[in-house]
Amino acid sequence: MTGIDRRLFVFGLCGVGLTGMPLGRINSVLAATKISPDERSVLIVVDVQNCFLPGGSLAVKEGEQVVPIINRIARAFTNVVLTQDWHTPQHVSFASAHRGTKPFETIRLPYGDQVLWPDHCVQGTSSADISKDISIPQAELIVRKGYHKDMDSYSAFFEADHKTPTGLAGYLKERSIDKVFVAGLATDFCVAWTAIDARSIGLETYVVEDACRGIDTNGSLAAAWATMQKAGVKRITSEGLAL
Repeated sequence: MTGIDRRLFVFGLCGVGLTGMPLGRINSVLAATKISPDERSVLIVVDVQNCFLPGGSLAVKEGEQVVPIINRIARAFTNVVLTQDWHTPQHVSFASAHRGTKPFETIRLPYGDQVLWPDHCVQGTSSADISKDISIPQAELIVRKGYHKDMDSYSAFFEADHKTPTGLAGYLKERSIDKVFVAGLATDFCVAWTAIDARSIGLETYVVEDACRGIDTNGSLAAAWATMQKAGVKRITSEGLAL
């Protein structure tokens, strides 16, 4: 099946009814289905940091592949926010801080279940640096998270207790932004928590799937997508954006 045939098949299933339509008209319909970021849209680029890339202490498989996609789609956005994991030494989320535990085990802490991680993104280290290959000169803000020693933070909006705000919600409200696109690392943790929290405060929210990669520990990736869908997060690819 050719590329056009595949698109005809998919759109036919969706009830758009392109059969017999001239190619130029088909292309117009396909273009019209794409989402155009506007002044009320923001791209949130989550944790594209050295520790999550090849050679890092918590490397996400194929994490480096998101970088060129993020750089490409970011050019369509006036508003871009970056996030940065920024942990203290001996952070509560590190397995090394809990005698007798290993990375990827789960323990119970006062704010809920906590996956224990290898030491990563320690403040002031090169591991915590945003990748030098991220090229988004118009990015307006870096939100640092996870800097409270006794609480983790996956989401760009709230700490892991789901109550302590980072300030990002107010920042976006002041700029009348109501549509959020999320990309970065990792899909099943910081990307998912960011997207779900964006929906919880009433923002229209999209996750750009091919601009993300997941860790997928103990089925976490499938569970994250299911939870995002239930929350009303929309799943798209970079091809769904009008760039």
